[in-house]
Amino acid sequence: MNAAGDMVVRSGTVDGEEPLTLRVASIIRDMIIQDELPPETRLRENMLMQKLEGRITVSRTPLREALKVLSSEGLVELLPNRGAVVTSPDPNEIADMQLVLATLEGLAGELATERATDEEIGDITATHYEMIAAFHRKDRLAYFKANQLIHGKIVAASRSPTLIDHHNRLNRRLYRVRYLFNLRNDGWEQAIKEHEIILDALAKRDGEKLSAVMRAHFGSRSELIARSRYPAPAPGPAARPDGADQVAGENPDVG
Repeated sequence: MNAAGDMVVRSGTVDGEEPLTLRVASIIRDMIIQDELPPETRLRENMLMQKLEGRITVSRTPLREALKVLSSEGLVELLPNRGAVVTSPDPNEIADMQLVLATLEGLAGELATERATDEEIGDITATHYEMIAAFHRKDRLAYFKANQLIHGKIVAASRSPTLIDHHNRLNRRLYRVRYLFNLRNDGWEQAIKEHEIILDALAKRDGEKLSAVMRAHFGSRSELIARSRYPAPAPGPAARPDGADQVAGENPDVG
């Protein structure tokens, strides 16, 4: 462990923990959605390793593997001979993806009312109260992650592998824009109200109502387009202007 009490590893896994590559990907993913790494940022390896310092110790090889994970999620683009860059998707494309995601979640909600166990419904309810606690603490990241976990658990309760797979793929690509929308105070208040309705419909196993609420939870296409253009917070410190840092994926050396 380091001075802060964090577990430090260089490769492989630590018993009871996820693989290092996924842990690194999770940290960088949070940096992207919180605009510590804004869209179109060139992901220089030295810069990333400096940002990761104090959170996790990692060599270049698992760092590059983490970027491949984020590339598969649509958060990072790997450019031939140019390294990696944070993606900046088109607002219309984002809106279309959210419309499809809304349809998938609506179907998942309907199936969950038929297939979820009482224990799963209780677990989803407990996660809802964790989200409420984060709301009152004004902990936006914890609130967002609990919010996402609720949706993920409802989708998992559908027991449909195909639906779950397609939902996961789309949701990963929309992770950042959904987080940014949750920065709006009116978004917080409205989401809390809608989640109360979602929980009630799930507890009553009212598939028609739950499906309708989960679809409406995303809003209309025009609202989705406007949301996808929602101004991001001010970016964090810029990369060195002289380009001295190596861009992730350029001139690879063994980590």
